[in-house]
Amino acid sequence: MKQMVLSGWNFIFNAEVSPLRHIKDVSLRHYVLQALGFMWAAASSVALGSYTLGFASIIGHTVLIGAAAITVATYTAATVKPDFFKSNSGRRRDGEHE
Repeated sequence: MKQMVLSGWNFIFNAEVSPLRHIKDVSLRHYVLQALGFMWAAASSVALGSYTLGFASIIGHTVLIGAAAITVATYTAATVKPDFFKSNSGRRRDGEHE
């Protein structure tokens, strides 16, 4: 395991092993390595934020999908069984008796 980590580290950061060794200009090689480092820092931050807020996103999407399902069920019930929404409680109109 130690050798695998060391090989990975050298492949990325050792100028004699890294594929960036083919860039002859040392300052340009350093710039490219810095740009890649910045890119990975930004990508890691976005991923970590996504994972952290992922649970809230799942809850939000579940609520929205649930609301859509309830709306579809209500419209379907209103079409198929409109008497389902008939209320026996409430105000009576003039002239109605029990």
